[in-house]
Amino acid sequence: MKTEELNKLIVSSLEDLKALNIILLDVRDRSSITDYMVIASGTSNRHVRSLADKVVEKVKAAGIQPLGVEGKGESGWVLVDLVDVVVHIMHPEEREFYSLEKLWAV
Repeated sequence: MKTEELNKLIVSSLEDLKALNIILLDVRDRSSITDYMVIASGTSNRHVRSLADKVVEKVKAAGIQPLGVEGKGESGWVLVDLVDVVVHIMHPEEREFYSLEKLWAV
């Protein structure tokens, strides 16, 4: 699967479960660890976990095995590492505090 198709699948999965403020960042010229980052917000710990679970379910169905999933406990931030795309799903408060969009913006 091409990276662009993977990005569409991830965003679609997040939209299906009503993720908030979904942003796709192209970081190819700023990072050697990944090509894209998807950042989205969930409304509660359960919603954040459900969004991450949905992304993992959809990419596995497409034949892609995630490299890892971090933060699934009671965290307000779950990271899904798909190698070429890293997905950050966060509470709005966590997202505002860490400001990943500003960190990776040009």
